[in-house]
Amino acid sequence: MLKRLLTSREALLAAAIILLLAVISTRFPAFVSPQNLGNVFNDTSPLILLAIGQMIVILTKCIDLSVAANLALTGMVLAMLNVAMPGLPVPIIIAIAISLGAVLGMVNGILVWKLAIPPIVVTLGTMTIFRGLIFVISDGKWVNSHEIGEGFKAFTRAAFLGLPTMSWIAILAVLLFSIVMARTTLGRSFYAAGGNPHAATYAGIDVGRTQFWAFTISGALAGLTGYLWVSRYAVAYVDLAGGFELDVVAACVIGGVAIMGGIGTVMGAMLGALFLGVIKNALPVVDISPFWQLAISGGAIIIAVALNSQANREKGRIILKRAEHAT
Repeated sequence: MLKRLLTSREALLAAAIILLLAVISTRFPAFVSPQNLGNVFNDTSPLILLAIGQMIVILTKCIDLSVAANLALTGMVLAMLNVAMPGLPVPIIIAIAISLGAVLGMVNGILVWKLAIPPIVVTLGTMTIFRGLIFVISDGKWVNSHEIGEGFKAFTRAAFLGLPTMSWIAILAVLLFSIVMARTTLGRSFYAAGGNPHAATYAGIDVGRTQFWAFTISGALAGLTGYLWVSRYAVAYVDLAGGFELDVVAACVIGGVAIMGGIGTVMGAMLGALFLGVIKNALPVVDISPFWQLAISGGAIIIAVALNSQANREKGRIILKRAEHAT
């Protein structure tokens, strides 16, 4: 049991993050101060939230490339709503964010479930549509800090026990979905739908419906993140979070989520996001150009995919050996 824990993907990734921090601290000790590490976690919170939703989608043998566009569209709608109704309470804003994001996720889910369109095609299309809708409703204009109400911006900047609200939301999401994935019928259905769709169907699981709920959850988390993002940075525009969907997929892959579905954990997705978050915050400190940052992130993805493939190959060999011994 202890050996399995120490050699698990999550333990190895946590060790890699600690090693990375140790290397950085030899040159910039201030980077590993508690305050700065708290800032790094807070910066990574949006990625953690989106990675959790993406992990659930990938578990079902799908992928959601529209999460960043969903985030941007929801954020723009809320920013414009705040300009029109500056006194709207934050709980109502959050409820609208989650609801709108979930509806956008449902669009993906219905197209995949009812029309059997490949998920990558569906989400590439909706990604473009969502970005286009942002331009249409905003007329290509920005919503800037001076137009956004103080109450709208204050929520994510408030702190509790030394951590901003956004960090606590990410922590609560990790705890909540860890329980959902491990302890509920829906969570087990996500694994079954991606691990062996035919067996899942024989077991009475509607694979298409399960994929629909995966997209809905991913969309709801993207909508929530849209509010948190605009609230923190106090700006909304068409290209908000442009390209961020690639970071989300990268966080999942690095965290051990198998692209072919059926394998992955919430903790792994969180650690994958933190690994990328540490890299993105540390590389500018050590004066590495943004182009090299992209190359390093891409290299990490390739290595992670290779490790995932190797791990799956080893499991296959073990199963074959057991079958041989049984005969």
